[in-house]
Amino acid sequence: MDIQNHDRALIVDFGSQVTQLIARRLRELNVYCEIHPFNSVDAAFLDAYQPKAVILSGGPASVTWEDSPRADPAVFELGVPVLGICYGQQVMMEQLGGRVETGTSREFGRAYVERVENDPLLEGLFAGDAHEQVWMSHGDHVAELAPGFGVIAKSPGAPLAAVADPERKFYATQFHLEVVHTTHGAKVLRNFTHGIAGFKGDWTMAAYRDEAIEKIRAQVGAGRVICGLSGGVDSSVAAVLIHEAIGEQLTCVYVDHGLMRAYESEEVVGLFREHYNIPLVHVDASDLFLGTLAGVSDPEAKRKTIGGLFIDVFEEEAKKIGGADFLAQGTLYPDVIESVSATGGPSVTIKSHHNVGGLPERMNMELVEPLRELFKDEVRALGRELGLPDAFVGRHPFPGPGLAIRIPGEITREKADTLRKADAIYIEEIKNAGLYDEIWQAFSVLLPVNTVGVMGDERTYESVLALRAVTSTDGMTADYYPYDHEFLGRVATRIINEVKGVNRVVYDITSKPPGTIEWE
Repeated sequence: MDIQNHDRALIVDFGSQVTQLIARRLRELNVYCEIHPFNSVDAAFLDAYQPKAVILSGGPASVTWEDSPRADPAVFELGVPVLGICYGQQVMMEQLGGRVETGTSREFGRAYVERVENDPLLEGLFAGDAHEQVWMSHGDHVAELAPGFGVIAKSPGAPLAAVADPERKFYATQFHLEVVHTTHGAKVLRNFTHGIAGFKGDWTMAAYRDEAIEKIRAQVGAGRVICGLSGGVDSSVAAVLIHEAIGEQLTCVYVDHGLMRAYESEEVVGLFREHYNIPLVHVDASDLFLGTLAGVSDPEAKRKTIGGLFIDVFEEEAKKIGGADFLAQGTLYPDVIESVSATGGPSVTIKSHHNVGGLPERMNMELVEPLRELFKDEVRALGRELGLPDAFVGRHPFPGPGLAIRIPGEITREKADTLRKADAIYIEEIKNAGLYDEIWQAFSVLLPVNTVGVMGDERTYESVLALRAVTSTDGMTADYYPYDHEFLGRVATRIINEVKGVNRVVYDITSKPPGTIEWE
């Protein structure tokens, strides 16, 4: 993306577990930003990137340690506003002439700050209340301010909770602005970006769409692009965007491995062929996949088998259409960020774990990744901007191996059909209850366990079905959705009555951690 068209913020990452949240909050404020490890940000980088403001993230290290991470001095010589958060505050104070000490008492969790001085950073806070709830997570503390700084907010455990040097437009908070537990953290960030740094807030999906189309055309030229379409949100949005840019030069390949959700193939094929008129090759490879998977029960073996077969089928179909110069993938910004360690080297290595991972090396094609600067929620927004139906854009995540990892043990066509029917009923009931958009992901698992039941006057010995539903923001952590028992009873009754082979339904109430969202 040609970010030269936008005001842009730079987030210097010192290894905090919530650094991504800073970027999420800025994007929500229509501010373009990127996260880069502290050791990759030097004078040359800053000269090329030309940030309008810099934010220093938190981190697990102690400023008092020998060889602890530091910001390049050029950050403070740019002449642009700088905001330090937690470790970012401490490293700013230490580098600019202050002093940090290891505390005798630590502060973790909710805290309450009060204003000491009026300052633009805190504009609009403390209205009708002398205190603001914030989130603290620190052991060290600033013992002596750097020259030029004054205190603008304090808490019982952090007398220097927020500090400012208005002349240089340097600001720092000991508390984390990016987490939801800091009640008005987003407002403070907006005060910094829009008020102090003067951002226009011009980062919109409409602008991204136009610029992405220009970039795709410039990269591809007269070449041909092939896209492995999974039916998921990321690959679908990427495909529609690329088609808008280059039209018939794009061909999508949709491989049905026989382990898709109910009506998945019909919906995907109908949407892309009929609604968008995108060239699409639909391959029904269910016999190949299910036949090869016969007798395979180990979860990792199932994944590798499916992945390998997908590559074989995709490669064969690509040859049939005469090959391609480019491979389209739905790489997202979190994939880019997670491939870089804040304590590792400065180079960025893009993950290749997407729907067609492994193909670039085997097929010698250049990658087209038009979504690699977006978070998941931004991809959904772009999908709506492109006219994709809400029902499609808002779909729950679905794993690449499909139902294979929701059938512990050996996979058969009969088991897949049973699970598909039960899952369709479950999702239908969730939608009927108006709960679909409240849940991050919901699905069924067909267990390799039979139990005794009574249906009519007959004894049954049939399968157990587990229901799973979680709330989450990014899938890294999750909690089970608290259905009422009336809903669960209704779903269980329908499944047992309508799906032959299931006589017992249970609900999984395990959070992540300690469990995972999927069962395999």
